[in-house]
Amino acid sequence: MSLMKSIFSIMSPAGVRGPLSILIFHRVAAQPDPVFPGEMHARRFDEVCGWLKSWFNVLPLDAAVAHLKAGTLPARAACITFDDGYADNHDVALPILQKHGLQATFFIATGFLDGGRMWNDTVVESIRHTEVTTLDLSEFGRFMVGSPAEKAEAIGAVLGKIKYLPMAERLAAAQRIAMSAKADLPGNLMMTSAQVKAMRQAGMQIGAHTVSHPILACLSDKQAKAEIQESKDFLENVLGERVGLFAYPNGKPGKDYTPASVEVVNCLDFDAAFSTQWGASCTGDDLFQIKRFTPWDKTQWRFGTRLLQNLLLNR
Repeated sequence: MSLMKSIFSIMSPAGVRGPLSILIFHRVAAQPDPVFPGEMHARRFDEVCGWLKSWFNVLPLDAAVAHLKAGTLPARAACITFDDGYADNHDVALPILQKHGLQATFFIATGFLDGGRMWNDTVVESIRHTEVTTLDLSEFGRFMVGSPAEKAEAIGAVLGKIKYLPMAERLAAAQRIAMSAKADLPGNLMMTSAQVKAMRQAGMQIGAHTVSHPILACLSDKQAKAEIQESKDFLENVLGERVGLFAYPNGKPGKDYTPASVEVVNCLDFDAAFSTQWGASCTGDDLFQIKRFTPWDKTQWRFGTRLLQNLLLNR
């Protein structure tokens, strides 16, 4: 047994005391991205899957939830999840997961399937593909965008200013940026409904993630219920089966969703819901606020250490 696996066996025992580590991913690019070189790509994801398989018992998410509820998790229990529904999840991540014999759960923002684009991707792709070297975005500032590093800095600054605006204002701001950048934007960033169905047929699990990826804390209970219910209904229609798992968009408790949001989800025939609160959940924790986190380190030792640090948050 490797040293790291031995440590995980101690830190993540079986049974009632056992924590559940859940990892979040979003995109897996086919090649390293020059604008965001630190983001996940195929070669790195292949490495990560190998590490996870050697260190953990990687479980289907619905089975993990059932074990968590019953206090019967195996030692070193972990799950893999993806948020939003990007096409590269199907094209790039799926074959790598299959290569390693791993199952993941994909939380889908249904309103962007079949040719849609999330507001943040409108911003990202506008700045990525612009051919100008200086971009004047009026209320958001003036940015140098001649190099990949400058584009990354501009994207981070602009997204930070827009993220928590009301939904209509976010969309309008993203469109203004696209017009200023004068760039051709891709229309195939997200999966098609057929690809979502193919993911399920390949043995992956599918969960709901709202229709338009709003900040639920900014919505009324009625609006939140519609966002969540419509995404669930859409996916159940595509898959021909019940969808019992939900992930909160952005997912920070108290900031992105509220106790009222949790109550809404609790009333809509879900088995569990997932936040982006760091840590690992244990038996007795709220099944509608199960913790997840994203490790970002590139080397095996640092990646494993980050997972251990995440487990220590429960101590």
